[in-house]
Amino acid sequence: MARVRYGARTEAEIGAARTASSRLPDIWSTGVVAVWESDPDAVAAVLPPPLKPTGRPLVRVNISKVDLPGYPLGAGSFAVAAAHDGVEGWYPLVMPMTHERALIGGREVFGEPKKLGEVTVERDGLVVRAALARHGIEFVEVRGAVSGALPLPEPTRKTDFYFKFLPAVDGSGFDADPVLVHCVRNEKVRKLERVTGDVVLRESMYDPVADLPVRELVGITLGEKTTDQKGRVAERVSGQALLPYIHQRYDDPQQILDGPPEGST
Repeated sequence: MARVRYGARTEAEIGAARTASSRLPDIWSTGVVAVWESDPDAVAAVLPPPLKPTGRPLVRVNISKVDLPGYPLGAGSFAVAAAHDGVEGWYPLVMPMTHERALIGGREVFGEPKKLGEVTVERDGLVVRAALARHGIEFVEVRGAVSGALPLPEPTRKTDFYFKFLPAVDGSGFDADPVLVHCVRNEKVRKLERVTGDVVLRESMYDPVADLPVRELVGITLGEKTTDQKGRVAERVSGQALLPYIHQRYDDPQQILDGPPEGST
């Protein structure tokens, strides 16, 4: 009988897949990063407990094109500064990706708030433009001009915070207590330039980042970098405390309560 491809994989095949994924070469991306100070009350309002605000109400948008051979990827992240258990990092609110493959591991393994979207990173001479869009709405745009080279930073370690959970089958909350994940990224930069420009936030009912306005622009850069990442469960958290924030993950929170029609297959 020909092999049934939905059938079980052998231990050797599973082991080979793990080995291959653990030996990936450095993957370089070209991207724009903008950081600004926003309304401290707005930043605090989007942080589910036990995350807390840091001493500065920073917001960061990262918009990149990733050099995957034969499979170029657009990737974005819109995050606010946060702290947990003595660790300062970033809490992403939305992470648009241009391909489904980039969604699966991040959402299912780490709990990243990834969604399919459009990602633009363009450079024409010194002019730079980067944007994130979903549902036909370009809700973030960074635009400007390269104004000089910056010294390369030393390799750095950065932390992102995610909540990993499964909505309950009966629509009552969660199947089990959610977990707070610390995702640690080791970042190396091989090129970095300063960009003089601005950040435009547009109204979107799906991605309401306009609620985190640009009060003071800290800086915009254009760079080439590579990162690796490892996650760990920092703690289990209260489902009741997280439930009011679950809408951050979905365009329509009601969809997690929708079951299949009776008798459907």
